[in-house]
Amino acid sequence: MFSNPTRRWLAGLGVAGALFAASAVPAVAAPGVPLSDRQATEFGLYANNVIVATDGPMKWVRLDSLATEPLTSYTVEVDRSAVQSFAHVQSGGFNNGACREDGPILSCTVEDDDERDTRLLVLPVVAKDTAKPGQHGDLTFTVSTPYAGTQTFRSTVTIGEGVDLAAGPTMEMKGAPGETVRAPIRVFNVGKTTADGAVLFFYGPAHFIPSKHYENCEYSVTRFKDHAFACTFDEPLAPGVTAVVDSSFGFTIPSDAWAPNRQEASQRWLTRAEWQDFRNDPVFGQFQKGTGPTLKLATQVRVQSTPQTNISPDNGADMWLVVTGDQKADVVADGASVTGTVGSTVPVTVGWTDNGPAAATATALVEIPAGAYAAKVPDRCVPRDYNGDLDRKPVNMPGFAAYVCDDSTMLHKGDKVTLEFALRIDKAGPLTGLIAVNPGPGETDLNPANDTAKILVNAPGGGEGDGDNGPGSGGGNGGGEGGDGGSLPITGSSTGLIAGIGALLLVAGLGGYLVARRRKTRFVA
Repeated sequence: MFSNPTRRWLAGLGVAGALFAASAVPAVAAPGVPLSDRQATEFGLYANNVIVATDGPMKWVRLDSLATEPLTSYTVEVDRSAVQSFAHVQSGGFNNGACREDGPILSCTVEDDDERDTRLLVLPVVAKDTAKPGQHGDLTFTVSTPYAGTQTFRSTVTIGEGVDLAAGPTMEMKGAPGETVRAPIRVFNVGKTTADGAVLFFYGPAHFIPSKHYENCEYSVTRFKDHAFACTFDEPLAPGVTAVVDSSFGFTIPSDAWAPNRQEASQRWLTRAEWQDFRNDPVFGQFQKGTGPTLKLATQVRVQSTPQTNISPDNGADMWLVVTGDQKADVVADGASVTGTVGSTVPVTVGWTDNGPAAATATALVEIPAGAYAAKVPDRCVPRDYNGDLDRKPVNMPGFAAYVCDDSTMLHKGDKVTLEFALRIDKAGPLTGLIAVNPGPGETDLNPANDTAKILVNAPGGGEGDGDNGPGSGGGNGGGEGGDGGSLPITGSSTGLIAGIGALLLVAGLGGYLVARRRKTRFVA
């Protein structure tokens, strides 16, 4: 029923050919790296480490600025001299500025970039044919700005031993709200080298709640809550071995799950070295170990101590959860009624409420009253006809006639989403706009009559906007672009969360696919 965030966020993993591949070395600092260089705080610099194999795929190093205010004019100088004997660090990544090479030094300059973008640089990395496992060195990134000075950060490139772990097959589980379903996840060593243990990484939507928290699993407690977790298995996997998690592993379907419903999740297998670095990436958020029993695999062979990397990281598998039954939600549009004089700017709060009984996410189309100007717009909203890259969307996009607003938060009965606008009143008399809420593509909630509500400015008698289901006048507004008609792009899940996931998967090795693609989703009226 919901637009499927997992499918969109993880789409193209096979095309990219590398999941989590850019974060593949142990999380300890390389020898001789000053701690201060790894904790540059003014620019919030971060660049992931990579581990590459001579028989493995290209990986990606991404340099980010995690500062509150994005950098707009800067130069990045990359010193590749410490890795050039065993790895190619290329300049042909998806970078914002013009780059030039002078021997091992790569310099890229960006001037007056007014788009919101945390990505400073993305560099592809491949191992040389003569490289040997265990070789490593640092890439030194020096970022300089005209006004804020210079900061340095270092990332480590390591040559590892390639292993080939595959997930599968695709599985489908079925259950009613409140039930626990078993998930016999498998891993295959399809390569020629024994894997020194393995890590199961799982990401799925809100219906995939782990039925137990195992002591050898780590669960996201910040960005993705319980719906992302990783389980580490110490058992080595010999070539040709198939292993399966024990029968206690499964998921508990929330008692307020929308039903019937079909949700998709993704599982991937990483090496232990890959996971140790990836879990410490600040873009990915924090994880917490479980306190329950140990989750086990059904095989044991010899131990291998050389750092390893999965040379076929796209060998993952999808998981489907079919929720049976009949349970939906009543998602109610919350309108507004405000007053003000011509020329004044007034705050306007609209949104939606889940009246239950099922949990739901939703998307809204907000039409600004004709004769008013959208002076302040929530960050989660974009113009209705916006076709730009969400990862580089400006913070505030005022002056458009209509906006699509979304939020990936799973609302339970009684929960509310609020959208804080500010409207400048340019015309006298009553002005009318509307908010229309969509609980999910192709779905109808329990009471479609309250899916729209009016936004009233200087209405006679100051009547409430909530619950009034008239269509409203919508249309243009003073000086705005956008306009009527056209497609209704971008919805389904929080733009901020999608941006965050795009960033972390880039760090994880999706590289060009997620850097280059422009996400376009659609409001379904």
